Amino acid sequence: LHPSKKILSCSHGSMCVSENLQYPVLFVVRQQKGVLSWQVPLIFRGLYQRTYNYQEVSRTLCPSEPTPETGPSDQIIFVDVASMAPFNIAYELLVTRLENFQLETNKAFNFTASPSQPQYFLYKFPQDVDSVIIKVVSDAVYPCSVVSVQDIVCPVYDLDHNVEFNGVYQSMTKQAAITVQRKDFPGEQFFVVFVIKPEDYACGGSVPSSIHGKLCWEVDLVAVFLYLSDLSRKDRRIVSKKYKIYFWNIITIAVFYALPVIQLVITYQTVRLGSASCCCAAFVLNLLFPFSAFNNILSNVGHMLLGFLFLLIVLRRDILHRRLLRSLHCALFQDYGIPKHFGLFYAMGIALMMEGVLSACYHVCPNYSNFQFDTSFMYMIAGLCMLKLYQTRHPDINASAYSAYASFAVVICLAVLGVVFGKNDMWFWVIFSMIHVLASLALSTQIYYMGRFKIDLGIFRRAAMVLYTDCIQQCSRPMYMDRMVLLIVGNLVNWSFAIFGLVYRPRDFASYILGIFICNLLLYLAFYIIMKLRSSEKLLPIPLFCIVATAVVWASALYFFFQTLSSWEETPAESREKNRPCILLGFFDDHDVWHFLSAAALFFSFLVLLTLDDDLDTVRRDKIPVF
Repeated sequence: LHPSKKILSCSHGSMCVSENLQYPVLFVVRQQKGVLSWQVPLIFRGLYQRTYNYQEVSRTLCPSEPTPETGPSDQIIFVDVASMAPFNIAYELLVTRLENFQLETNKAFNFTASPSQPQYFLYKFPQDVDSVIIKVVSDAVYPCSVVSVQDIVCPVYDLDHNVEFNGVYQSMTKQAAITVQRKDFPGEQFFVVFVIKPEDYACGGSVPSSIHGKLCWEVDLVAVFLYLSDLSRKDRRIVSKKYKIYFWNIITIAVFYALPVIQLVITYQTVRLGSASCCCAAFVLNLLFPFSAFNNILSNVGHMLLGFLFLLIVLRRDILHRRLLRSLHCALFQDYGIPKHFGLFYAMGIALMMEGVLSACYHVCPNYSNFQFDTSFMYMIAGLCMLKLYQTRHPDINASAYSAYASFAVVICLAVLGVVFGKNDMWFWVIFSMIHVLASLALSTQIYYMGRFKIDLGIFRRAAMVLYTDCIQQCSRPMYMDRMVLLIVGNLVNWSFAIFGLVYRPRDFASYILGIFICNLLLYLAFYIIMKLRSSEKLLPIPLFCIVATAVVWASALYFFFQTLSSWEETPAESREKNRPCILLGFFDDHDVWHFLSAAALFFSFLVLLTLDDDLDTVRRDKIPVF
């Protein structure tokens, strides 16, 4: 495209702006393939119907024809100037040639813009570049600006009231960055448009207190620094390898956690010296080998078998997905459906199997001290399910395996401390409740801003500023309303848990933490399904069946769970008063049925997460909403 031209127009006279508004000067530029018009003074409307008038206006003419290789060509334009004023109005009209209209990769470029003098430039993809990042940096925090990327179509939307009608845009104060891919522009080129807003309200700034009618407004030009850099997109195999770290790490954790537990259980059974009064097992049940209530141990085989079956299902899907990638054009296939990364699913299957192993270890001699054997991998299962839900719509900003497992380690440490100090020590509950509330707020902030909110010592100052500008100075609507509703409900639930723990200090601290995890997981899953339906997405028969089966099996499992046959919260003698005969095959009791049904419920829950978004496999990724 040829270097574009810019027209600068100004009106001068003895009259003030308020009088000139009745008889503006109208400019109409006729080109070969389009018409561009504006008036002087140029009027913008802001919040509460405030008006902003500009006496100096400049517009860039949209290039209509490519320049021949041999040199520039002549193009004719017509400029019509008119006014309905009953008297003469002086004006100046200046046409200049833009020599630096085309931007270059990795080369800095400085320019200025104002609300009445927007700027746009051309960028052309080099041969070896598939994706670029447009980075814009301003010297000042305000005024509020908009950076837009638009296709090569005339007219260009470069004013405050229409810049959002075309292309992709970002509002900015100090800096902005937009990723642009070659495949999105058939002509392999695009316009980068810069618009300065007359008010800072859209970017969270203050609103002017008043507008005086006869003021001649002068707007300082804002200096902006622009450069483009190549974006080397990671190969799919590299991203998948990142998620497979979840699988390998959980195997390592399982080995180092389970082996000492198994050794401890075997040693305890060997040196118990005949005393069974320290265990709360249902001793009226089945004794097999050296284990009391062997049926409670054997019934955990369901977790191991269904966990292994889930691993086989995930492996089959993984193999089919790889075959599909090899059979289709990889670049085309990557544009459709939710990105397929199976590392978290493999980790969930291993966690389900380990839950069966550790639950069996706990039931060798169930008591208060070793109850965390039964719950540690429950925390991991709930946490991995929440991570998987979040990773589905945010594959690039999900937590790394190391930080995720480090968080689980902190939770398990808190559970151990709760077992030791949570019975009577008020100081522990105060500290834990504070950690719980602060962690909820920090995680909510990260989720709301999709990982872009920096957590450091300045977080309190930034939070106070956002609270002041959005809630006190003016009542503004949250940018992500649906996400805000979820986080408000989630924080209310978590604060309720914190208050309940602080007031009642439940003895069963491990179950208390598990309840927090399960409630948060259910809230997130319900939010995800509701948002999926609100986005006009479908629930295919298989995920719908899995959802119904999950609800039915969980309801049945909970019924048997609350048929209390023993309790380590009481003395072993008191606990044995609740023992009842077997109800299934003359070998398994109510608690064993809970084990079978809960394993099946977890299996169906995993299948829900695995199949929930199968309807999106044929949908372009730029059409899939993020929530």
